[in-house]
Amino acid sequence: MTTDNPDIVAVPIDVWAPAADTVGLVAGDATAPMTRGDAGWWHGSLSDSADGVDYGFLLDGAGPFPDPRSRRQPHGVHALSRTFDPAAHTWQDDAWTGRQLAGATIYELHIGTFTPEGTLEAAAGRLDHLVSLGVDFVELLPVNGFNGTHNWGYDGVLWYAVHEGYGGPAAYQRFVDACHAAGIGVIQDVVHNHLGPSGNYLPNFGPYLSDAEGNTWGASVNLDGQDSDEVRRYIIDSALMWLRDYHVDGLRLDAVHALKDHSAVHLLEQLAGEVAVLSASVGRPLTLIAESDLNDPKLITPREANGYGLDAQWSDDFHHAVHVALTGETVGYYADFAPLGALAKVLTRGFFHDGTLSTFRGRHHGRPVDTERMPAWRLVVASQNHDQIGNRAIGDRLSAQLDTGQLGIAAALTLLGPFTPMLFMGEEWGARTPWQFFTSHPEPELGLATAEGRIGEFARMGWDPAVVPDPQDPATFERSKLDWSELQGGDSGRLLAFYRDLAGLRRRLADLTDPRFARVAVAYDEADGWLQLSRGETEIVINLSTTSRSVPVAGQSVLLAFANSADASPRLDAGRVLLPPHSVAVLA
Repeated sequence: MTTDNPDIVAVPIDVWAPAADTVGLVAGDATAPMTRGDAGWWHGSLSDSADGVDYGFLLDGAGPFPDPRSRRQPHGVHALSRTFDPAAHTWQDDAWTGRQLAGATIYELHIGTFTPEGTLEAAAGRLDHLVSLGVDFVELLPVNGFNGTHNWGYDGVLWYAVHEGYGGPAAYQRFVDACHAAGIGVIQDVVHNHLGPSGNYLPNFGPYLSDAEGNTWGASVNLDGQDSDEVRRYIIDSALMWLRDYHVDGLRLDAVHALKDHSAVHLLEQLAGEVAVLSASVGRPLTLIAESDLNDPKLITPREANGYGLDAQWSDDFHHAVHVALTGETVGYYADFAPLGALAKVLTRGFFHDGTLSTFRGRHHGRPVDTERMPAWRLVVASQNHDQIGNRAIGDRLSAQLDTGQLGIAAALTLLGPFTPMLFMGEEWGARTPWQFFTSHPEPELGLATAEGRIGEFARMGWDPAVVPDPQDPATFERSKLDWSELQGGDSGRLLAFYRDLAGLRRRLADLTDPRFARVAVAYDEADGWLQLSRGETEIVINLSTTSRSVPVAGQSVLLAFANSADASPRLDAGRVLLPPHSVAVLA
């Protein structure tokens, strides 16, 4: 196709629809038949412009449906797609050489609630704050196309698109450019284990979903059945797109335990191999982090040693042990983490459940980490994250239960422990705003089902249904936005200063980024409520008690300290440190 207008170019459009007898390419008021090719692919072209052209597909006369690989959905996930050329952006990050995960700090945020505006542009305006915290990577909750105006992001249905309300794909490229200019890498949270309940047209095109076995969210993605090669290609091409076209530095892979794949080469292993190829090509580190409930080190064992070759995985055991030590909660999956020894084991062994009985699951769970060979940074840990806050009935943060001293203890354990620390937006000043589960399904019946399901879920766990916020209520979303005015002085300002001091200490002391488990030791007293974490020659001593405690130490000087009372401070005397209630001291 040719044109006399230099601003109009012919672009190829391809779509996989193996079961269709006819496929029509819709653009404006015109529909053109597409040509069947090999392996279920159909081919056509349309006249594109710099502003993009809206298009879709008719499948045996039904539709039009958006492109499964759509880069942009300006009118929502049910409407036509719009062409987008990622190469049109003039990148400003030529000097960016990337960041390795070892020694790094991650900051998890949700674009819609990180700022009042809820956009990528507004988030870029807050990067100086992250720099002051020593953040190396910002991890964005999913930004894929979903139905409605606001959502956690885990109801995405178009895995190649950026939600228009955040600014769309061009704004995303500018955000990544701004992060790299600030010295911050970008990790994108991606969901490959399920699709959202509204706007999922993939089954109209081909066997993207499996009837064999489902997961928590419904039908599984077809990773090992008939025609699964193209489904796997769909996922891997999407992952490579973020890393290549948007210059993203890493991906956080949501709930990989829900990926049902019995292939000889698991999807995760295939993905790791292809990402390694791309990393060599672009000349910068590209990181893959799994969220996994399996406690299986095979995910992060190199492919050369017959593992999947992912770079890191989340360790929820760390969160559970810290949470129980600070709050005393022992319901549900917290039950096994009640002794302080659980925290000691996690700090020195990586997992608590490493083949042990999980009473919550009713079975033995996990496998030991090879602490002689596995570097500790391969485990990403947090005292708070979107799941552990948002999946509580009222979305309450630790700040709703703990005093400032306890929040400081959580910060020290996370940032000075042996693992890769991840902070959740706002925790650095003890944000008082909740982070609740919110949706904006336009379909009344879907919104009602979501709300009733949420209430029923917590009612079974013993929560009063009256306190569970309606996820469809716009106020639930608005309540979850950070209130940046909280930073002004008081305990919030003091806690923020402590986070910054911890980040500075982590930068200065090699002990605190040493990845060797052998250089980690823990002593504790269950009855007196104190714990001592040794990282080489550096000691982190913590008083979890409401009264002062005297703890034997080897350290000769106090590098940093924090207590619930601004007037209290630790005192060294004859090989012991006297710690005020709810306090932490770092000794050299």
